[in-house]
Amino acid sequence: MEKKATRDAYGETLRELGRQHSSIVVLDADLSGSTKTNLFAKEFPDRFINVGVAEQNLVGMAAGFALSGLTAFASSFAMFLSGRAWEITRNSVAYPGLNVKLVATHGGITVGEDGASHQCIEDLAIMRAIPEMRVFIPADAPEMEQVIRKAYELQGPVYVRAGRSGVPVLAHASDYQFEPGKAEIRREGRDATIVACGIMVAEADQAAALLAAEHQLDVAVLNMASIKPFDTDTMVRFARQTGVVVSCEEHNIIGGLGSAVCECLAEHFPVPVKRMGMLDQFGQSGPAEELLDHYKLRASDIVSTVLEAVQKARES
Repeated sequence: MEKKATRDAYGETLRELGRQHSSIVVLDADLSGSTKTNLFAKEFPDRFINVGVAEQNLVGMAAGFALSGLTAFASSFAMFLSGRAWEITRNSVAYPGLNVKLVATHGGITVGEDGASHQCIEDLAIMRAIPEMRVFIPADAPEMEQVIRKAYELQGPVYVRAGRSGVPVLAHASDYQFEPGKAEIRREGRDATIVACGIMVAEADQAAALLAAEHQLDVAVLNMASIKPFDTDTMVRFARQTGVVVSCEEHNIIGGLGSAVCECLAEHFPVPVKRMGMLDQFGQSGPAEELLDHYKLRASDIVSTVLEAVQKARES
């Protein structure tokens, strides 16, 4: 299966948007080679600013450009953009509702050998808690292209998470279009629902296929690329239809997709939910693929979790 990193799709799409819209400015915190904003910088050096290792200044300057009527894309690693610049993001971007697009790369444990200090597993929670901040995490490179284009079209602040490692390019419906607050229904089902985001969507697809082939279970798969706004209608429909939900994310199970799913269903249609992700623990240094194995974030682990959840639901 073809693989491509979502950060690569970000850089390429940003460059193309720069060709189309002279109102776009891009800022980076001395990591443009890694975030791929260097593609924009090479073609539009007069609209690119490297602020150095100063993430608070990165976001503050982006806010200033937005106040001047421009659309500012600001990028760094997820750990630093969501963590070090949080107060500036809240008070200087989100509170006044400025047109700043925060695109963070190197999210999750697939940062790999950089280790726990750089493996951000809290960013979705951090950004989701900010009022009026939209939070998106594309599943693959083609969806990242759509997300970045949509982020440009939207007025106001947006946070997008991208990854370091190559991820499978998925088969999307020919008419699929990313929309904030709308899940992609990748597979219908009646026995359980897997709701996933980011790199876990590919694993969820594989898990559903295995469950059908080896266990005769008809399992739905939702790609919840829009963490906020959240697609309550679709989530409730599938919870009602299947009665069991398993959430999968490359993020702490506290505050991210799993929490969003539980909040939605607790209020609208309570069913058993099993959250898969980082179990309130830090990552460690190692190859990305081995870390996914170690922390049980593979299709086989999803299969085991779904089987357990379905069995418990049938016994209750």
